[in-house]
Amino acid sequence: MKIDIYNPDSYLQGIPHRQFAWLREHEPVSWRQHPDGGGYWAISKHADVVQVSRDHQTFSAQRGFVMVDDLEPEILAMAQGQLLGMDPPQHGPIRRAVITRFTSRMLAELEPRVRSLTQGIMAQAETGGEVNFVESLAGDLPTAVIGSMLDIPAQMWPRIRTWSDLQTSGSDPDLGGTPEQVHTASMEMGAYGYQLACERKDQGGDDLISLLINTEVDGHLVDEMEFASLFIQLTVAGNETTRGLLSSGMYELLQRPALFRRLRDHPEQLPLAIEEMLRWTCPLHYFRRTATRDTEIRGQQIAEGDRVIMLYSSANFDEAVFSRPLEFDIERQPNPHLAFGYGIHLCLGANLARLEARIFFEEFFKHFSAIEMTGPVQFIRSNNIHGFKHMPVRLTRI
Repeated sequence: MKIDIYNPDSYLQGIPHRQFAWLREHEPVSWRQHPDGGGYWAISKHADVVQVSRDHQTFSAQRGFVMVDDLEPEILAMAQGQLLGMDPPQHGPIRRAVITRFTSRMLAELEPRVRSLTQGIMAQAETGGEVNFVESLAGDLPTAVIGSMLDIPAQMWPRIRTWSDLQTSGSDPDLGGTPEQVHTASMEMGAYGYQLACERKDQGGDDLISLLINTEVDGHLVDEMEFASLFIQLTVAGNETTRGLLSSGMYELLQRPALFRRLRDHPEQLPLAIEEMLRWTCPLHYFRRTATRDTEIRGQQIAEGDRVIMLYSSANFDEAVFSRPLEFDIERQPNPHLAFGYGIHLCLGANLARLEARIFFEEFFKHFSAIEMTGPVQFIRSNNIHGFKHMPVRLTRI
């Protein structure tokens, strides 16, 4: 079977389930050619993705970062300052500094603010005519939440969105730009993060930036340059993936009106349903690791320096783990999906995303009596980001 994992056009209709199923059955550890003349290993089964994620000594996030493409040295150095591009021992202290802001208690305290932001977004949404659900509703909340947590001025939130889109969706003609524009966006975003860190240093604030640069963890104090890289990860990750979860989750409910009505009438069932939305929509197709030594996976020899691609959007539909994987089942238990990754790089904002999604759907059901699709969805043209860029709907208020 012809399968081009790298080509962004392969994902214009969503996850290529038939091709991924073939890989899981016939070539679970598959060598694929890369346009740069080299190649990489594609890991498509759940157990192998977990194995690679767990073994950070053999499979490094830092050595080549997490994208399948090798980065220019200047960009690689900045990317390695992001948590998702760090290995131990650098990774631990900085992650623990960030994770203090995402405890259950902190999220409980954050809930009223998330609900207020959500209510404001719902109140401003246009009704009667056609709107793009991705931009008008799903995209605003995660940007507002992370902007609020970082105490970034609201007038800067659209700029944050633009910077984020350029870096995550560079291959999409509507969202991306030239390599120079993508590079500029990354540098501008890092410079803005550096500026914010300098402004908040020793000022006694209680926002996330102040917490990170003024709190010592394991004898380590995050400096302004470290925060500049961390800022890119926090804002990009807090924006793109949650937007995909909200829009794709709503789309799946609209394909199943009985489920939509059920969750509207029984919002207490949302937490379990959101786990299935996460498995099904899987906001990221893959992340990369680089082998630090000769090793093997399923008997396949992996050489030191080889790129290894963990296909989350294949693993989440692995028949060996999920019964009836192509059935959208909001009662699925257990549901060990890998939408947030696994191991030491498990998404920092996983529970924040869950909180945002639950509140988003709760408030949507309170504000609108109807939502109908008015045209086909359009996927982001990307081999990494799985989500819609356009989802035309018509809303009716209660």
